[in-house]
Amino acid sequence: MDIKEIRNIVELMNEHELTLLDLSHNDFRLKLKKGPDLDELRSLLASLPTAVAAPAAVAAAGVAASAPAAPSAPVGTEITSPMVGTFYSKNSPDAPPLVRVGDAITVGQTLCIIEAMKVMNEIKAECSGTLSAVVAEDGSPVQFGDVLFRVG
Repeated sequence: MDIKEIRNIVELMNEHELTLLDLSHNDFRLKLKKGPDLDELRSLLASLPTAVAAPAAVAAAGVAASAPAAPSAPVGTEITSPMVGTFYSKNSPDAPPLVRVGDAITVGQTLCIIEAMKVMNEIKAECSGTLSAVVAEDGSPVQFGDVLFRVG
């Protein structure tokens, strides 16, 4: 594989907003990553201390310090992105958002648009309920499986 072929692959990754490519053929392997290395970040976070150090007086008295409570898991059903693309909360730049936090939504209701390869794809609700959070930011890229909304 020559440098021109690799450049073409990188251009395709950028065009389709891919963050990882792992290609193997016979005795050749090419692995390309774009963006933060999540495995490295996970191992870095795991190495951080989990408990808060107790003040000297408390430690001297032999009272154990407890770690702060972990934040609770998000409540409700998550609506995730079915594709890679750009998230839009509105039909057009000057239109109001399709849905807002607190809105009652029904199955089949259009919640947002994801632009993929110059095609505008309407994302419809797969469940009914009250919209408790809009997680994705308008105009931001999303990956397959990214949480877009939470329904309570």
